[in-house]
Amino acid sequence: MGVAAPVVFLLSDKASYVTGQILAVDGGLSTV
Repeated sequence: MGVAAPVVFLLSDKASYVTGQILAVDGGLSTV
């Protein structure tokens, strides 16, 4: 479920200004 929100955001028109970014979409495993 932690992956769905970033995917929905990146597919939306709101993400049109996001360029050259690295998003860690790993379901929270990087914080453990």
